[in-house]
Amino acid sequence: MSIDTATGAEAPSELSSERVKAIFSHIAPRYERFNAVSSFGTYRAWLRRMVKMMPFDEGAEVLDVAGGTGDVTFAVARGKQPAHITCTDLVPEMLEVARAHLEQGCAGEVPVELIAADAQDLPFEDERFDAVTVAYGVRNMPDRPRALAEMLRVLRPGGSLTCLDFSTPGNAAWRGLYGFYLRHMIPFWGRVIAGERDGFVYLGDSIRAFPDQRGLATMMEEAGFERVTWQDCTGGIAAIHVAYKPR
Repeated sequence: MSIDTATGAEAPSELSSERVKAIFSHIAPRYERFNAVSSFGTYRAWLRRMVKMMPFDEGAEVLDVAGGTGDVTFAVARGKQPAHITCTDLVPEMLEVARAHLEQGCAGEVPVELIAADAQDLPFEDERFDAVTVAYGVRNMPDRPRALAEMLRVLRPGGSLTCLDFSTPGNAAWRGLYGFYLRHMIPFWGRVIAGERDGFVYLGDSIRAFPDQRGLATMMEEAGFERVTWQDCTGGIAAIHVAYKPR
């Protein structure tokens, strides 16, 4: 079933996909600055933790789904030294920023390929990759079961999925403060940094409509993954899930 990623209500997939393309193609040049300022730099710590939790090392063939400007791809290249990384994203303008970083040497000696692709219809053969990574991507996908099924399909038996995304704080007071920040401060930072308010209203809405930690884990299990675990970041503002394809 496809949904409106801003509300969680059933809706044609084109509604959310076209909106995501429009928003991220516009903000691509300023997206990294927005992340740094709006998270007060915390997203870098989350990314380092994500890389440490990835259960693969040198020699792995890695697929970074919804890779955007390449934050995860380049962190994996530095931290894990895999044999090869394929970075995909729905929005070509985001990948152009990643390409500029790649030309600056951000991947070191690790070969990186950039491909515009929809995670809900990945253009790869079955069982091609040892590991799949995705950060802040599943939340923007209108047909999440299909996207997770695609990630499972392209993984080799025993391969891993590592997913970082916003989640739900368990503490009620912290959750309320976080909700205020999403409603008011995220659009404010979007207007100040990117000159775009409406797209960042969507960002806050999509986070509030996204399943909590257990809900996302259940979606992964229903897609066919096993041994799904997660760790909270900053009191549950975000969470890192790790899951495996059965052998």
